[in-house]
Amino acid sequence: MKKLLLAVLIIISFHTLRAQQYSLFGTKTMFDAFENPSQKSFILDSSRRFSSNFFLPYFGVNGANRGDAEYVVRRLTQAGVNDTRSLSIGTGAINHIYTNNNIYVATFRIFQSYKYQKEMGFAWQIRSDAHVDYTNETLAIFDTYTRFPAYTELNDIFNTKGYQQSYHQFSFTYRENYNKRLAFGIKASLLSGILYNDLDIKKSNLYISPETNSLLIGVNGTYSSNFNDIEEINKKTFFPNFKNPGLSLSFGTNYTTQKGLFLMANVKDLGFVWWRSETQRTIINQQKIIEDIGFNQANTNEEIRDIFLLSQQSKKFLAATNAKLDVYVSKTYGFYKPGLIVSKNLFYKGGDIALVNTFNYNNLSASVTPLYNLNDIFMVGLQGKYQTPNFELFGGTDNLFSTASQVRGIISNSAKIGKGPNGASFYMGIGIKFGNVVNHPQFSDVMPGINDNEGRSFFKNLISIFKRN
Repeated sequence: MKKLLLAVLIIISFHTLRAQQYSLFGTKTMFDAFENPSQKSFILDSSRRFSSNFFLPYFGVNGANRGDAEYVVRRLTQAGVNDTRSLSIGTGAINHIYTNNNIYVATFRIFQSYKYQKEMGFAWQIRSDAHVDYTNETLAIFDTYTRFPAYTELNDIFNTKGYQQSYHQFSFTYRENYNKRLAFGIKASLLSGILYNDLDIKKSNLYISPETNSLLIGVNGTYSSNFNDIEEINKKTFFPNFKNPGLSLSFGTNYTTQKGLFLMANVKDLGFVWWRSETQRTIINQQKIIEDIGFNQANTNEEIRDIFLLSQQSKKFLAATNAKLDVYVSKTYGFYKPGLIVSKNLFYKGGDIALVNTFNYNNLSASVTPLYNLNDIFMVGLQGKYQTPNFELFGGTDNLFSTASQVRGIISNSAKIGKGPNGASFYMGIGIKFGNVVNHPQFSDVMPGINDNEGRSFFKNLISIFKRN
């Protein structure tokens, strides 16, 4: 139990975490084009032919925790104090923590052809997802067992369910216009697994006997992991080595109506990682007596940890990536563009409903985004963006109020600042286009896809094959 929660915290420490950054949908930024594969990012007669982030920052930060343990987590993150005495125990109340990570380490995108507006891109990302439902007692038992009542059997108080998965993603994207209103795009990726944890405790119990100076703890469930100890994790762990390979596929389409309504739909990151290097899967069904507990909390923690580690068996397994279904609708009214986004995880818990309100002035824009997360968390996002045909710079947050209170609390080293669900979010990106300008044919002697053999449509050929069959 503690191992899974600590793994989530380690991911937070080593990586930045991302939300979907919904305010960037429909912006024709590199982020928009790589995340929504049917989107284009080049403007004829204005943009240059190549684009990249040149290893400059292109990342986001987002994570949240909800439940009775909010103050405990706030005190830990803002004041550096781990104290669970404020938590009620004995009821098995559930808390929820979730994080998502998506760092674009390197990107490169090419305007391939004027005809059909073909674009292709290459990207190296680091992604991570985690969602853990844990009880108050799960935190409390690792802080101090003395809080639990003696001579009383407590059942199902450690029932915890959650996963954490992180991996490198090396992707190729391709998009083209089917006609003037309809476009298609795909994104194919090769994955290299980094860390994996999955825990599902279905039954549990605890009985403390001061008379015999012992406690009885019972756990029934399953646990899977690709590492044995938190101390094994270091910077080398995060280098891509393909010992745990995988594949994923994204595909999408967008359509613009005659009245200017823009519609977009995507299935993202539909795939798997084959965890096969140093992986273990444990079936736990154990009643363990821990004797001579005294005041030795460290020994108690070690004995609980051994329940999960000593019975591990090497086993390879497949784990699905956190695939999503996104639907986006927007329309521009002069300087104002509203957009509605519905995003749902396909295999894991979670999803979002967001209303993006964007206000444009020349090359500047500001967005305000109320967002409801299906983990029952309401957030408000704020974004600023400067964008020309050959340069983009943006920054923002998907959780303005929680982020502000979290930063103030860390600076003040105080847990008294902030209330409600814990959360923090920040993202930014810099992208640059270079090379020759992608002009219309009448303005250029050489144009990709005009004076060569690149003019055929991949998706039209694909559809015609299906029609013939």
